[in-house]
Amino acid sequence: MKPLSSLLGIAFSTLLATGLQAQTTTKGGLKGQVQSGGKGVDAATVALLKTKDSSLVKLSVSNSAGQYELEQILAGQYLLRISAVGYQPSFTKATIVAGETKDAGTTELEAAAGKLQDVVVTVKKPLVEQKLDRTVVNIEGQASNAGITALEVLEKSPGITVDKDGNISLKGKAGVMVLIDGKPTYMSGTDLANYLRNLPSNQLELLEIMTNPPAKYDAAGNAGIINIKTKKNKAKGFNGSFTVGGGQGVYTKLNNSLNLNYRNNKWNLFGNYSSYYNRNFQELELQRVFRNQTTQQVVSNFEQVSNMRRKNMGHNAKLGFDYYASKKTTVGVTLTGFSNKSNNGNTNSTLIMDPANSLTSRTEANNSIEMRFKNWGANANVRHQFDSTGRELTADVDVLQYRNKNDQHFANYFFDKDGSKLQEDEYLRGDLPSTINIYSAKVDYTHPLKGKARFEAGVKTSIVKTDNDARYTEFDHSTGNWIIDTDRSNHFIYTENINAAYVNLSKEFSKKWSGQLGLRAENTNAKGDQLTSSLDFTRSYTQLFPTAYVQYAANEKHSFVLNYGRRIERPDYEDMNPFIYFLDKYTYQTGNPNLTPQFAHNIELSHSFKGFLNTTLNYTRTTDMMSEVFRQDDATNTTFVTKDNVANSRQIGVSINAGVPVTKWWRTNVYVNAFHNKFSGEINGGYLELDMNGWMTNIQNQFTFKKGWGGEISGFYRSRMLEGVLTAQSMGVINFAVTKKMMKDKGQLRLNFRDPFDLQYFRGTVKYQNIDLRIKNQWDNQVLNISFTYRFGKPVKGPSPRKNGGAGDEQNRVKSGGN
Repeated sequence: MKPLSSLLGIAFSTLLATGLQAQTTTKGGLKGQVQSGGKGVDAATVALLKTKDSSLVKLSVSNSAGQYELEQILAGQYLLRISAVGYQPSFTKATIVAGETKDAGTTELEAAAGKLQDVVVTVKKPLVEQKLDRTVVNIEGQASNAGITALEVLEKSPGITVDKDGNISLKGKAGVMVLIDGKPTYMSGTDLANYLRNLPSNQLELLEIMTNPPAKYDAAGNAGIINIKTKKNKAKGFNGSFTVGGGQGVYTKLNNSLNLNYRNNKWNLFGNYSSYYNRNFQELELQRVFRNQTTQQVVSNFEQVSNMRRKNMGHNAKLGFDYYASKKTTVGVTLTGFSNKSNNGNTNSTLIMDPANSLTSRTEANNSIEMRFKNWGANANVRHQFDSTGRELTADVDVLQYRNKNDQHFANYFFDKDGSKLQEDEYLRGDLPSTINIYSAKVDYTHPLKGKARFEAGVKTSIVKTDNDARYTEFDHSTGNWIIDTDRSNHFIYTENINAAYVNLSKEFSKKWSGQLGLRAENTNAKGDQLTSSLDFTRSYTQLFPTAYVQYAANEKHSFVLNYGRRIERPDYEDMNPFIYFLDKYTYQTGNPNLTPQFAHNIELSHSFKGFLNTTLNYTRTTDMMSEVFRQDDATNTTFVTKDNVANSRQIGVSINAGVPVTKWWRTNVYVNAFHNKFSGEINGGYLELDMNGWMTNIQNQFTFKKGWGGEISGFYRSRMLEGVLTAQSMGVINFAVTKKMMKDKGQLRLNFRDPFDLQYFRGTVKYQNIDLRIKNQWDNQVLNISFTYRFGKPVKGPSPRKNGGAGDEQNRVKSGGN
């Protein structure tokens, strides 16, 4: 730990000396030109490799004039590999100088002699890459990711935690914005978790984790942004891959996918399709103590056990094209859609006991939920490059719709301690259809300036309309008819318009100093109509969100980064809708129409040592924090969960990430994050203050053996930590995987065993005022997966593809049904 302590000492002394601290890099760039016969070679692949193990550092593609540029590279010696279809590859040494963009000159490629045979070029992508403003996790390169879901991929990634309900946190902080291919999912809470549980990992390429995104991104997400990039084949000609896989835990899981791409001349056509089938179980145990609020004496004890069985079937599809209208202008269209059908059955037993734990009564419940969730989306985008300096204009228009139909059936049976009937059975039906329509448009402009400076600006507008109609009916034994339950039914329509604009300016002041300043303004106009109760609300507010980055390259070994950002977390659409979602007769969830946004100030100081050891100190303060709170009706023995603006929170933390090639055949990446969370505010009419230390670690080991064999041992551990008002106990997992390349490296077989030691299950407690609750949650996590992937196709020459466009943050906030 001596090197680490010395690094931290340097970081703190630099902070005290400058007053406003520095961000890091000992970084430079490299530019050049690729020619053949005196003419520029278009779409040549330029790969910068480490000289030690030839692992990939950075990729670039030459433009129509054969020009390329590599930016933000740590100073040092590298190997430059330039290749193009129909030419022999070129290898040269390259030197990166801190603070400079060095000219590598012109590389002349020679035409390949004779017919070009199939060539497979292999580069080793790092498991985790630490970049200036984000952490990149290579998903496809990890064998243990085969056969699992996107939510499980997130759970095992550095700094990310997933709670018992599928809510995602980053570095111990809730409020994460999730993007798919740079676009918002327009989902959160239950539906986002459900979608990610049913998105196969074989559709994913990498994760981008940004704890403090620049002003170009929407300001939503207190803890930052997670961008999930799906596969899009950019190779030329007709190319593709397919994957077939399955898993066996207590129940069977199946997932299959097909990716196709054709690129030639002015067209790039792409599409993918995946299907999944997933059966699983969940066992939830709740123990509740009800007390007299005056004397605090125990009145009764509850013990509840819910056995849930779920079956999910679904389909995901994407189809699109890029059209290269000219060398400077690209137009693209993408169509997406998914459908998911799930059947959930729940048998619930509730034992009600007196203070001496003697049984007084018992309630049995049989609940079933059938959900059909459909989505379609369309994106049109255009990119125009004005010149070769990087000045460009991009625009995106998105239209999306989500439709959810949720049918619920509840039956409750009541018995005394001897098993005799206490009262008539209760039957309740719920019909909860919902529709979400989303329209979004954005324009971004980039303009390089003199003196190694760059100006960026953009505008965006979005309109979201949600229509949620919760219709409950109960069975009337006296008439034998179903009658409307007016206390539980509710029809809620919510409309929101967000208009945003931003400017961003970055500049290199010297070889050691550089900086970036950004400002984003967001104007929000919201209206909620509760048609059942005629209670409406209207809100309008404008907020500014500044961002600032300072970089300081002390020397070739040490570099520093200091950044600041202000962010917002708006309420999920249905969190403001006071409809009721039941677990059983005594436990339910309801929305809160009085919710308002929460705001956070984030500060991070990072240090990089030789590019492989990265240390980050962070401080976050959140005001008007939205949190799930438990409320209890002692008279009816009922507990319900809702969200409220209850408190302010503060977090101080430190994280360390190290990626080390232990040997030529063994690479490891270790991530450790330790933090202190403090939570204080007024809940249920009383003041509450909670604070706790917590830490987590994520370790990944990859092994490369001879004859195409490989392996992986990975896992994570979370200590006891505070999640709002809930204290979550420690939890961990260990995964094993084996891979084998075959069929001239075009095919790969993967076998992995997730959690063979059955370590991953959730335990938590909530205890404040009259709330005393213990939770235990287990699920089908011990799964043996096997999958086979085959890549096919031959490349031909063609133009470079247009980058993916993006929308805003609204898609991240949809809930349209139960899980």
